[in-house]
Amino acid sequence: MQFMAMGDSITYGDGATRPWFAYPFVLARMLRQTRHDEKICAQILAAPGWNSATLYAATQAMGPLPLHKKRAIVIWVGGDDLAYAGLAAAEGVPNPTRVVTSALKRYGTDLAALVRFVRTSTTAPIYLCTQYNPFPNSKIAVEGIAALNAVTEEVATRTGTLCVPSAGWFAGRERALIAGYRTGTLADARVSYPLPIHPNNAGHRVIAEGLYGAIAPNFRV
Repeated sequence: MQFMAMGDSITYGDGATRPWFAYPFVLARMLRQTRHDEKICAQILAAPGWNSATLYAATQAMGPLPLHKKRAIVIWVGGDDLAYAGLAAAEGVPNPTRVVTSALKRYGTDLAALVRFVRTSTTAPIYLCTQYNPFPNSKIAVEGIAALNAVTEEVATRTGTLCVPSAGWFAGRERALIAGYRTGTLADARVSYPLPIHPNNAGHRVIAEGLYGAIAPNFRV
């Protein structure tokens, strides 16, 4: 019995020291242990750099069949939508606020379209994850992530989808849960490589534990 995790570099497993420490595989192990079913496993549709439009296109290209018999669908995307808009704004484009606003509007449109496509392909519950803030000490990052999560929550409400408050799982614990965390300001993105934005092993486990709490009560094998 499978569930599908869809998204970007976080779902892909960046930040984990080994693939099996990525949250989808940790979550699968938790479900196997508590459901006593060794057939439970994770299928991943994710890649570093994917935004909502890329994920939607990849899902369409995959087609409905792989979604048909899944028991749960986890969608975690949006960080790159915001990051690409932020980079464009930082390059001195006219009206940078408008650039970010437009990106968030497109994100909401693409995410809603993705949810609708998934819903036509499966009766499994769909879980939309909010984004934690890897730069909690930068005001612009706080405002941007809050705006992104507000769109995610609005789409979840509009589409009747379950919204998972994953943003809160990292709040106040960023140093312990983010790989390469330094000062928690956007200045770290200029001096650190890889970027200090992905969960470390502990962070991936926290995500898995949080998702387990959301998914397990509705998970049917």
